[in-house]
Amino acid sequence: MKAIRYFKYGSPDVLELRDVPRPVPGKNEILIRVYAAAVNPYDWHFMRGSPYLMRAMSGLFRPKVPSLGIDLAGEVAEVGEGVNQFGEGDRVFGVVSSGAFAEYALVPVDLCVTAIPDALGYKEAAVFPVAAITALQGLRAAGGSLSGQQVLINGASGGVGTFAVQLAKHLGAIVTSVCSNRNLELVRELGAATTIDYTREDFCAQEQRFDLIFDLVGNRSVMDFQRALAHDGRCVICGFSSLPMLIQHMALGPLTSIASSRKVRLMPTARPNTEDLAFLASLAAGGSLKPVIDRTYPLAQVADAIRYLEKGHARGKIVIIINR
Repeated sequence: MKAIRYFKYGSPDVLELRDVPRPVPGKNEILIRVYAAAVNPYDWHFMRGSPYLMRAMSGLFRPKVPSLGIDLAGEVAEVGEGVNQFGEGDRVFGVVSSGAFAEYALVPVDLCVTAIPDALGYKEAAVFPVAAITALQGLRAAGGSLSGQQVLINGASGGVGTFAVQLAKHLGAIVTSVCSNRNLELVRELGAATTIDYTREDFCAQEQRFDLIFDLVGNRSVMDFQRALAHDGRCVICGFSSLPMLIQHMALGPLTSIASSRKVRLMPTARPNTEDLAFLASLAAGGSLKPVIDRTYPLAQVADAIRYLEKGHARGKIVIIINR
């Protein structure tokens, strides 16, 4: 089969399209014929081995696992021993630890995989798992009901942000979305009641105060967030713009939260699981959650897809089309 491989850290130029053996499903695994895979920041962080702490997981000098891609959608090609919830030909989507950028991928059935709702094609289904689960778990991390709450989403037009706007609206929040001017209409269509163009306005300097800030950019200080929060407000930070800013969020967030009713915290790492993915699939089936796809690329152009993602201007998600 064809698959993307890399054997050293670096720019997208290190990625190679290679012929590799087709995997065989083991116990409690299914082999998926991949029709679409989504690109995530996770991919380029591992590709570059950056920030350097990533190498504690992926290998100090070279990647231990030479494959990339974690979001996928496709058709069950084979089932391993002990698998009875899926059969050959089933349409499924979910998360693999690595290797979605390939014609076939192995997925443990107890990790994060479920049936694709009829309302979604393969391309649309592929963008859900990591981004939508991150949005859902990030909003939950704040704690409490969002019904009637003033919720600001910074980075609202990106892969996680487009899902977060819709989920917050579905959960009853009054949503303010922060993005660039070219994306204002998009986030309004997704459910934002108010929009802020960050190139012209500073959301931290608004008179409006927010019950929840879900920050997907990580470029503002803890004190900025404190100023923008209402009494008893919460800020959940997912993502970072630089290592120094990440360190500040890790150190000052808990400290300032001790002495204030306004809480600033980093989001724990999202944990993909079938229960959350099935819930998101039900929302998609009912029309309450729609994917936003910016561009598609063939498998041979994964490097170009990652280059585009790294620029930081994608509207929604980027998808790799495979086997179609």
